[in-house]
Amino acid sequence: MDHLITVDDLEISDIQEIFQLADRFQHGRYAIKKQLFAGNLFFEPSTRTKTSFIVAERKLRIEALDFQPELSSINKGETLLDTVKTFEAIGANIVVIRHRDDDWAKQITPYVSIPVINGGAGKKAHPTQSLLDAYTIFHEFHRFEGLNVVIAGDIKHSRVAHSSADLLDKLGAQVFVSGPNEHMDEDGKYPYVEIDEAVRFADVLMLLRIQHERHEKESETTLDNYHERYGLTIERERNMKSDAIIMHPGPVNRGVEIDAALVEAERSRIFKQMQNGVYIRMAILTKLLRNWGLIDEDDLEKC
Repeated sequence: MDHLITVDDLEISDIQEIFQLADRFQHGRYAIKKQLFAGNLFFEPSTRTKTSFIVAERKLRIEALDFQPELSSINKGETLLDTVKTFEAIGANIVVIRHRDDDWAKQITPYVSIPVINGGAGKKAHPTQSLLDAYTIFHEFHRFEGLNVVIAGDIKHSRVAHSSADLLDKLGAQVFVSGPNEHMDEDGKYPYVEIDEAVRFADVLMLLRIQHERHEKESETTLDNYHERYGLTIERERNMKSDAIIMHPGPVNRGVEIDAALVEAERSRIFKQMQNGVYIRMAILTKLLRNWGLIDEDDLEKC
């Protein structure tokens, strides 16, 4: 594993190591003794992913390099590759990239000599989110085999849906999708269930917002009726299994895909996912820096 671009880059042993490192970071303070720099190149808006990477880096004492696309040479015609190579040339040891292009990584990874982490690629992949989702589920149930996970919402346009479904399937969970027909993938890789059926058998109900910014044409699904037809209402939540949990990668549109009162409900793990994101991203950074020989076990000290 030289880079983390999609969940296809992950072997089961990689996932296990990342989870073990995340556990270690969750229960103790560790920092890297060497001076290292990370470039966080976010070309799309981000709250959770960007901030948790910055917190993860600071906890590890990796210095985060500032980047604001609106103030960068991208506006002078610089390519994404040249931006990344500039960060590499001035001393960045690792970069995290979020970009609207589905396949930006193909332009980058063959031409750089530092590890690259995908912080979100168009509507195609978001592997760090899928890892923190899986980590949250594992801590809840201590297994994946036999779990029913329903991902409900705008599947077609969601990078989270694609990455999380594929990772959870790889780990042995039974994955289903739910939502408006026009928001489903055409390949039908995962079985479809109506939301009223989904709430009755799901162990994990992962809700997604409507990805309006990625729609090529005006959605036929209006916000006026979405919550009643496809969302997690109070009535539907009452039909969930007693030990089932609610998840959401954020940002949450309260009163659309989920009733506002359920965001902080007892069965909600939405904010736990965010907490876990820091530890998982610390683990990913550490693993990739180790894999590239930039640090070893002796460079990671307990504080």
